[in-house]
Amino acid sequence: MSPRYRQDVLHQLAVHGIAPTGDTPPQLVHDFVNDLYRYELRRLRDRLLQKQLAKTDYYAHVVQIRTRYPLLSLKLWQWVE
Repeated sequence: MSPRYRQDVLHQLAVHGIAPTGDTPPQLVHDFVNDLYRYELRRLRDRLLQKQLAKTDYYAHVVQIRTRYPLLSLKLWQWVE
């Protein structure tokens, strides 16, 4: 049986340019979104270390990145109907 993603999940995935098909396992999509999230955090940390970002602004940027990935706060079974 193919997973049927919830519409709100598909909408949030589309924000990141991700469009899973009916055959795409939710775990694979979750791992991909998690990798994107971690990549953004690493880029932010690199900017901080290269002094391109003030340390006082770092926390606000981390929070901003976290709010762009609300799907990661859901359990995998909540992604599907």
